[in-house]
Amino acid sequence: MRTPVRGRETRFLGETGFLACVLSLVVAAAGLSTASDVPPRRTATFSIVAHDPGRQEWGVASASKVVAVGAGVPWGQAGAGAIATQSLTNVTYGPRGLKLLERGGTAADVVKALTDADRDREDRQLGIVDAKGNAAHFTGKGCDPWAGAKLGKNYVCLGNLLKGKEVIDDMATAFEKSKGPLAWRMMAALEAGERAGGDRRGKQSAALLIHDGEDYPLYDLRVDDHTEPLAELARLEEVARQRWLHFRRFMPNRQHSSGLIDRAQLEALIANSIAEGYQ
Repeated sequence: MRTPVRGRETRFLGETGFLACVLSLVVAAAGLSTASDVPPRRTATFSIVAHDPGRQEWGVASASKVVAVGAGVPWGQAGAGAIATQSLTNVTYGPRGLKLLERGGTAADVVKALTDADRDREDRQLGIVDAKGNAAHFTGKGCDPWAGAKLGKNYVCLGNLLKGKEVIDDMATAFEKSKGPLAWRMMAALEAGERAGGDRRGKQSAALLIHDGEDYPLYDLRVDDHTEPLAELARLEEVARQRWLHFRRFMPNRQHSSGLIDRAQLEALIANSIAEGYQ
């Protein structure tokens, strides 16, 4: 019998193990059953889903001790609402929920429709804010403690595998007391949640997603793997506010399908916009 080459054998086993891991994540995210003894990936997370009626913005801000929380937890759509799907994350809640919201469904109706149809709903956690700012949530009995949520006017804070209820309470208080754009208020909520203990395992990633009147996001910021994800997210938000938000004002939009072509004119307009400031 031919003796296998050790390097190739190790590489094959490594690749096989990697593929098996990827498959288990896909199966878990889809809410399907698996015969594997590997436990499904749980996105233990604390999030805020919120609406700013004055600016007509909908957003989600999340933090977690898991890589790339922004890859599956936050969802949003202009004029429809925003969704956070976490714990044993069912990523299909995002696109399916937004379609229901777009058709006029309320946050409570969409939460019920999504969870009623999910046989693994007791392992899910879901928070939704609809087009009018109505908020609703669901926390399954199988979510890792501490798990729960808190509703307020135009927002819901939710989390699982947290240090305690104070994480959610402090997030809600910070959001209600803070001033300024929705992005700042949501960041304040995350920072308060982290100070209160946040994810019991630690910190790794964070995300900020906000939609306004356009078909593309106002903010879509992600910190996928960092020792201080909220500090890095705050830095990215500042950079985006200084450059991206001003540039975005002159991009094609719902009213004008074509943007400016002259680069010098565009740069001059951006410079003026920066001078005026964004508040």
